[in-house]
Amino acid sequence: MSRRTRTAPARLPVRKTWKLAIGGAFPRSESGRSYPVPRADGSVVRASRASRKDVRDAVRAARRALDAWSGITAYLRGQVLYRAGELMESRRAELAEAVAGAGASPRAAAREVERAVDRWIWYAGWTDKFAPLLGGVNPVSGPFYAFSVPEPVGVVGVVAPEEPALVGLVSRVAPVLAGGNTAVVVASYANPLPAITLAEILATSDVPAGVVNVLTGLDRELVPVLAAHRDVDALDAAGVRSELAGAVEAAAADNLKRVHGLGAAVGNVTGGAQSPWRIADFTETKSVWHPVGP
Repeated sequence: MSRRTRTAPARLPVRKTWKLAIGGAFPRSESGRSYPVPRADGSVVRASRASRKDVRDAVRAARRALDAWSGITAYLRGQVLYRAGELMESRRAELAEAVAGAGASPRAAAREVERAVDRWIWYAGWTDKFAPLLGGVNPVSGPFYAFSVPEPVGVVGVVAPEEPALVGLVSRVAPVLAGGNTAVVVASYANPLPAITLAEILATSDVPAGVVNVLTGLDRELVPVLAAHRDVDALDAAGVRSELAGAVEAAAADNLKRVHGLGAAVGNVTGGAQSPWRIADFTETKSVWHPVGP
């Protein structure tokens, strides 16, 4: 009598759902929408398609996190960012996979991750050094001292460039955080995976929840809303497409929002972004007057 052999059923892989990053959590869009993201190997993954309400939720989370992030010492802020850079270094393979999935060669993807990590660490080192560069004691004619001190502008909306998705994102977000600001990021539409992967890394680091919030979806739906939001203090518009530039300028001007990077060339977005003056773009100078004693 022969026995029938049973074969084990083929295992179905657990597919990852690429969600938003808001306030330290990773929710789906409140609208329930998603969009397909083709990968170089022919597969297709789906990323959340954020809505106007998701923008508002992200701004609210960034505002809640602002006092804690801007209130710590510059030295401690640098240590927190350096710790995030350590985690990026330890998960280089994961970041490279996200970059290569859009069509980059493995070597090019690895090189982009190296540049992103190095740039993040570079800005982490500037957190306690840019204040002496931007501020100081002002010469005055009178019996008093005048000091200038840079302070963070507040909540900054960041429109990341489409390419390179990882280095472009780090080049715009790192100086914003180094200055003590919090960020609401609109990630690359074509390749949002590096941005969400970075957000997952930051969530496991010492960066407080809500300091970096990442939205994925159509820029024409998200960017004008972000530019018009009255609780967003400034906008890094380096990744804004030319056809949206006019609408972004008009929306930002309505509430006197500071805008930088609009119409920036790709070289200025990535290769030329490693500069302490990028931190200065999102700081305000506070002047303090103190009388001189007898």
